[in-house]
Amino acid sequence: MMNTDQVLYRLKSGNERFVSDKLDGKLQNSSRRGELTSGQEPYAIVLSCADSRVVPELAFDTGLGEIFVVRVAGNIANTSSIASIEYAVAHIGSPVIVVLGHESCGAVTAAVKGGDNGYNLNHLVSHIQPAIAASADGASVNEVVKENARRTANDLQERSSIIRKAVQDGKVKIVPAYYNLDSGKVDILG
Repeated sequence: MMNTDQVLYRLKSGNERFVSDKLDGKLQNSSRRGELTSGQEPYAIVLSCADSRVVPELAFDTGLGEIFVVRVAGNIANTSSIASIEYAVAHIGSPVIVVLGHESCGAVTAAVKGGDNGYNLNHLVSHIQPAIAASADGASVNEVVKENARRTANDLQERSSIIRKAVQDGKVKIVPAYYNLDSGKVDILG
């Protein structure tokens, strides 16, 4: 298993290939499928929005079994997404979690606009409200998206003893990031 620096380098390199239209397309064939029948060892976990324009496996130029992707609108830390990530941390040992927000996120846009979106969507966007509250008055949707990724990265530790212990023990690093729709570039957020 790679360490966190090696994983981040691999993700950044894959994203550079994606941005420059030089995908290597490795580990996507029947041979690779066969290799994975006995188990998985993804080197990264990605909590991404469900937006169809943001596909982590492509954005990081990865093949089968390389990244463990959890997708939910607004890349929020809800009970189900946290439980999925806990599984990957506790049972697979992936050393990096990327929380991937993206430009023009519809869930963040809905949260910023407010109003009644029905029971389920109202519940989902309630997870984004803290990012809105922490953003400057009049902040753009994209500024709120970035704040939401940072806050979600923090929420993963605050709401999960499994993830928090792995971070404290130096076994996992959580990285908030932002996907640019036009270029495909992923920016790591501070």
